[in-house]
Amino acid sequence: MKPRNGSELFTLRGARVIDPAVGWDAQADLCVQAGCIKWLAEDRKPEGRIMDVGGLVVTPGLIDMHVHLREPGFEHKETIATGTRAAVAGGFTTVCSMPNTDPPIDRPERVADLLNRIKGDAVCRVLPIGAATLEHGKDRLTDFQALLQAGCVAITDDAFPIQDFRLKCATASQAAATGALFIAHCEDNNYSVDGVMNKGSVSRELGVPGQNAASEQIAMLDWNRAATQAGVADSFKLHLAHVSSDYTLRSLEFLLDSPDHIQHLSLETAPHYFALTAEAVREHGSNAKMNPPLREEADVAAIKRAVADGTIQVLATDHAPHSPEEKALGLADAPFGIVGLETCLGVALAELVHSGVMSLPELLATMTCNPARILGIESGTLAPGSPADITIIDPDTEWAVEPEAFQSKGKNTPFVGRALKGRVWGTIVGGRFVVREGELL
Repeated sequence: MKPRNGSELFTLRGARVIDPAVGWDAQADLCVQAGCIKWLAEDRKPEGRIMDVGGLVVTPGLIDMHVHLREPGFEHKETIATGTRAAVAGGFTTVCSMPNTDPPIDRPERVADLLNRIKGDAVCRVLPIGAATLEHGKDRLTDFQALLQAGCVAITDDAFPIQDFRLKCATASQAAATGALFIAHCEDNNYSVDGVMNKGSVSRELGVPGQNAASEQIAMLDWNRAATQAGVADSFKLHLAHVSSDYTLRSLEFLLDSPDHIQHLSLETAPHYFALTAEAVREHGSNAKMNPPLREEADVAAIKRAVADGTIQVLATDHAPHSPEEKALGLADAPFGIVGLETCLGVALAELVHSGVMSLPELLATMTCNPARILGIESGTLAPGSPADITIIDPDTEWAVEPEAFQSKGKNTPFVGRALKGRVWGTIVGGRFVVREGELL
């Protein structure tokens, strides 16, 4: 989706400008014209309307590779309109929509329908991701090339993880042949079984079935074995969604030391995996239920290290809204998923930057240029000539998470009441302000 570009000429003056794509971090002015970046400079005469943004941080528009907008089919949970409003409120100018809708995004004509909906209702850029299997089934792959030509930026089995090894081999082969980025939901059902949270002391005390953390690890290794057996380990582009486990990361270290491993491998995680443990389920119940589930302290520490050292290159939200009635069904029966678009930046700043785990430019790279590079899109930078997708952050604003104030239909968050520091001041998409001074326009 390409929003209509703004025509105004204006200069953002006096901010700390951070562009991780080119290593820029300095107080500077940024000029926007006709929906594109005109120039970025420390000492140049401003042009057009001058906007003083001193004390704020200007960065490329945030990109979220993993969002469930729910439309079509589940509009009671979220719509393209409400989901993209939540996105820009959280500073995201581009989101990738997952295909587990009704009907699923598994055919070119369904991609076309989705793009028409996006064109009519979205307030940020939305990039569709296609489903790996027809009707989210277990035995028939979709036509990856047709989905890419229709407008998808990647293919995924998210929410419906492929289990059959032969189908994994076929998936790797087709993705490699078409150049498709494949986003894998790593879950081996033999280990996750019917678990509703992480298997451990909390699940035992609450009397609910738990998922073995080895489920994610085994599935990751299985994808590598499939790519190797199919003979495409050097060309299969594999992105691991929502990495949550220390087991997975430790196995990855051994895997990368071996000669037979996927060469084009990237990883993402979400804020809840480095901010919360399974203990959060005691307080928040089903609003802390997601898949993969919240794990243990050792996993939280491992995820933080992996984001800081670059093993995990992308921070995404896995924004998964549900209705209050659905989440009220209780821990055992409520659907998996929490919302995240409007809390992601604040939680990441609190847990990773303000705590000293990593610098602000390092964090912003995981939400701008890194996902742009993996997706192969032109966003994620403030370089002259690039789209004027810009996020403006007030790094000192203190606020508390209030779900009732969300733009999203979904209020299902385990961060309710959490005190945070640092918030979105403005969001610009294609040279047009859609959020200014924290207010949706």
